[in-house]
Amino acid sequence: MAVLLLLLFSVGALFLSANAQEAYDNLPETYRKGVDLALENLKAHDGIRHHFLFLRSITKSKIEPGFDVTYIYHNFYLKATNCQKGTVDATSCRFRNDRQLIDCAVCYKTFGGGIEPDPIPYVHCVHKPALTEDMKTFRVDHCNTMGYSSGALTLLSSTGTK
Repeated sequence: MAVLLLLLFSVGALFLSANAQEAYDNLPETYRKGVDLALENLKAHDGIRHHFLFLRSITKSKIEPGFDVTYIYHNFYLKATNCQKGTVDATSCRFRNDRQLIDCAVCYKTFGGGIEPDPIPYVHCVHKPALTEDMKTFRVDHCNTMGYSSGALTLLSSTGTK
């Protein structure tokens, strides 16, 4: 009986791990670019020793003011894998359950499908237990300010007739 349970658990874990990249692959391209940006910043951090992969989205929003311009806000989780930092081919990487999730928020402007350098893309990633409500509020406020200061449409800029 114990062997059967162990076998079922192993098959289930393998099935879930085999689909580690499926969530990332199912993201629209504009959101994948932000995840890639966060992963690049994470790889550059000296304190990170593991390879991380996208786990799931928490919040996604986009504003399309026109002229092929889009403002993206994406809040998501990254999860550690059993691969070493710097792994190029992540197809064999499996999620680890003994590490904390990393909560990331990114916002950026795209034009023609590519991330624009101005305004500077915002990336904020922190281990989930350390994330505070103040940090969450700052993220959203910063991204709203970034979009509005770049001339994005707002309700305040609309004109009405009496």
